[in-house]
Amino acid sequence: MSISLAIENLRICYGASVAVPGISFIIERGSMTSLVGSNGAGKTSILRAISGLVPAQGNMILGGHPLHKTSPEARATLGLAHVPEGRHVFPGMTVLENLKLGAYTRQDRQEARLVDEVETLFPRLAERRHQLAGSLSGGEQQMLVIGRALMCTPKIILMDEPTMGLSPQMIEVIIDALDRLRKQGFTLLIVEQNAVEAIQMSDMVYAIRLGALVDHGPGLEFDVDRLTAIYLDEQAKPHDLSGET
Repeated sequence: MSISLAIENLRICYGASVAVPGISFIIERGSMTSLVGSNGAGKTSILRAISGLVPAQGNMILGGHPLHKTSPEARATLGLAHVPEGRHVFPGMTVLENLKLGAYTRQDRQEARLVDEVETLFPRLAERRHQLAGSLSGGEQQMLVIGRALMCTPKIILMDEPTMGLSPQMIEVIIDALDRLRKQGFTLLIVEQNAVEAIQMSDMVYAIRLGALVDHGPGLEFDVDRLTAIYLDEQAKPHDLSGET
């Protein structure tokens, strides 16, 4: 087993509120891993802590490099890409300009090849190459931010709710793209509201409740009924995690 990312005793607090009391898990290289759990479980907080966007305690090691004293910019240079919830394109720039921003850490001259690879994954971006990103539909913007993350040839991609708010047709496009990336050997860590879909396409699933790991297992063997019980139990317990998912 080759480990891409190792998390050990990750603890995240917002003031006096403890979002994640101390969680540990590993992501295997070339795998798709899903974090599942109801709203407020701490899933988004975990992704943000890995990216360095929120302070956290504990050990995080990406490809042998400790991350806990590393800036978000340096983590990107090490090969960590984050596709946040809400898409966050640069609306006044074209699709092509947005894609090229994803390659800013690269020292080679591979931009054109990488753009071609992204446009092969998402042909609609090729059609919209010179269109302003702000004029794209929500689904097209989601394609764009995933494509932008791919431009740095990342060692791992964190994706937060990649299908949220999309039409059923666009959800199918995004899910298909994620499956193709997994088959191509990319390492993916995903938070997805469509938990059943996420479980079915994931190599490993970690179920989170109140910031704690309560179950895990291979996607094809994961007990969906057990997940339902985890959701219902968590929703019965009021808590405040600063709006995090």
